[in-house]
Amino acid sequence: MTRDPIGEAHRQWVAHGWADAADGMAMVTSVVRAQQLLLERIDAVLRPRGLTFARYEVLRLLSFAREAAMPMSRLGSLLQVHPTSVTSAVDRLVAQGYVERVRGDADKRVVLAVLTDAGRDAVDEATLALNGAVFETPGLPERDVRELTDRLTALRTGLGESL
Repeated sequence: MTRDPIGEAHRQWVAHGWADAADGMAMVTSVVRAQQLLLERIDAVLRPRGLTFARYEVLRLLSFAREAAMPMSRLGSLLQVHPTSVTSAVDRLVAQGYVERVRGDADKRVVLAVLTDAGRDAVDEATLALNGAVFETPGLPERDVRELTDRLTALRTGLGESL
């Protein structure tokens, strides 16, 4: 019989005198492990399509934007990532033909990421695949999905994220 390693770690935390931290350790470790498992499922869908989740998110954001274009700085802000990460993701998407970089009309200092037709096709196809393989069946009964999302939102704000 296999034992839950996080449950065992919790038991060890208590046995070693860290009972006050045991529940928090188990919660944090569980969230990190759940993230790893979800990313494995997402990667299995996106990798054959030449995408990472970060690049998929850029494409999806651009597809939702008016005129399918957005300043690079705005992409970073919405994705809550460092500008270097956005630049790297967009560089790869440009190389794939999914995004173009264009200087802003009103302000030539502004660099826009613009979704191409190929990028729209790629993100639409990837979204259908992710919906079917991951998002429609995330690993919990439907009644629990909203509750967990609400609790994770509370956790994010409790950790300082502004919503």
